[in-house]
Amino acid sequence: MATFKNNHQSKFLNFFLVLDPFSRLIFLGLGFTSIGTFVIIVWNIFNYLTPPQLTIAAGDKTGESYIISEAIKKVIERRTNIKMEIEETRGTTQNLEMLSVGKAQLAMAQVDVAAEEIGTLNSQSKANARTVALLYKDTFQLVVKNPQINQFVQLKGKTIALAANGGQYQSFLTVAKHFGLSEKDFKITGVDSSGKPIPGYNDQIADQDFRENKADAVFRVRAVGNKSIANLVNNYQGRLISIPQAEAMKIKQPAFEAAIIPQGAYRGNYPVPNTNLPTVAVSRLLLTSNQVDANVIRKFIQAIYENRQEIANEIPLNYAEVKPLISSINRPRENSGVDIFLHPGALAFYERNKPSFIQEYADYIGLLLTVFLLIVQWIHQLKLWIEQSKKDEADEYLKSAISLMKEGQYQLEERQKMLDKTFNEAAKALVAENISQESFRTFNEAYKNTREAIERDKQIAQQTIEKTQRENAAKYIKIVVKLLQYRQQNQNVLIQQKLDQILEQVVSDLVLENISQESFRTFIEAYKATRDSIERKNPSLN
Repeated sequence: MATFKNNHQSKFLNFFLVLDPFSRLIFLGLGFTSIGTFVIIVWNIFNYLTPPQLTIAAGDKTGESYIISEAIKKVIERRTNIKMEIEETRGTTQNLEMLSVGKAQLAMAQVDVAAEEIGTLNSQSKANARTVALLYKDTFQLVVKNPQINQFVQLKGKTIALAANGGQYQSFLTVAKHFGLSEKDFKITGVDSSGKPIPGYNDQIADQDFRENKADAVFRVRAVGNKSIANLVNNYQGRLISIPQAEAMKIKQPAFEAAIIPQGAYRGNYPVPNTNLPTVAVSRLLLTSNQVDANVIRKFIQAIYENRQEIANEIPLNYAEVKPLISSINRPRENSGVDIFLHPGALAFYERNKPSFIQEYADYIGLLLTVFLLIVQWIHQLKLWIEQSKKDEADEYLKSAISLMKEGQYQLEERQKMLDKTFNEAAKALVAENISQESFRTFNEAYKNTREAIERDKQIAQQTIEKTQRENAAKYIKIVVKLLQYRQQNQNVLIQQKLDQILEQVVSDLVLENISQESFRTFIEAYKATRDSIERKNPSLN
């Protein structure tokens, strides 16, 4: 099994190594793309099967933000697979703290307080905060009992029923600062004798202090029609007074907007207020973290938009004044007064009908794709042309090597020289990358076969030469032997002369390589034997 696996790995490696660089790049690109696509699909399936969990930091239970959050929770869990939890908090400040440390994924926030608080948080927390939606408009509402108090500056030295933490407290101090007052100019019921916030002090306790005449005024940042304010002005001699100069405050607080509490907003017959009251309004934002998945936020805000009426129906009847606020849920404005980017998931939903980049620039993209494809095709054709030219050159070397296998065209030595010359030219072409390694390997096989064929032809030629040499030598020896056998006494001189002639002929053939040296030595032995025999018979020849 291990051998089989190793063989497959070896084959794959060999296949990869024989690819040219361009093909390797394409192969690796397709491989990584396939792996990435598989990972993305698995991750999306995992996310789909795992219900996301969102926690909303929603503020005080009696506030519009908390009431709306509960209604949204019911509809979101009914319409999607998102699970939600609602956390009661002391207000915007705590909401933003929970969002920054990851204890909440969504947070209700006054835009003016968010602008200041996010600026004081560390840069990473600021970078993580993102807007999701503008929920509704909060208005600054100031309720007093003393008929002598008609302006905000007349609150100096008075007791204000207000928790000493959260967005409302920050907004109150901002307005006071505009009118030249500070925290020391008021007695805040939510502050103990040491000047620290009283733990657990909230709007309900503040309302109770006002009802029991323990406070001269109540300050709220709530939507017009708020139930607790309505209770104070209708049942406990409360009276709304104006907070003017909103446009002037906007110079230093861009999140502030000029607003009106309409005449009769809290009672129509004997209207409360009895005239339109100028005041300040701020947006109530829904914030999230950039760590929350974009698909989750998109699904979340989409469910809110598509089920507004259902969300409104989930609001209890005793908070009927909150229901109209659902229709105010909208996309945050770019000039909302807070420097926070829109979350990508919310942006994707708000711009769902906006043409995509591809749709908007389809003509240009089409042109670029056409040019790109033409360039790719041109590169492909150029690559084919280069490969073909390399193949043609390699084929010439291959044909030359194969042609030298055939006998008869050239002498053996010339064939060998031409083959070596062709090999050198092919090697130089390989170094210059005029032919491919694969083509050179094919040529090298042909070169080896041709070289072997030439070697065989050399052997055969040598054997033929040796055979001819032996035959020639045998012929001369036969003549010499024949002379020895048939010589006569009076013919010895002629035989001697004939013998010398034969020797001269043999020497000439030796020079011409018509006989070998070995055959020549054999002939010389026969020659000497014949000559010695003749001399013994005729001593006079010595």
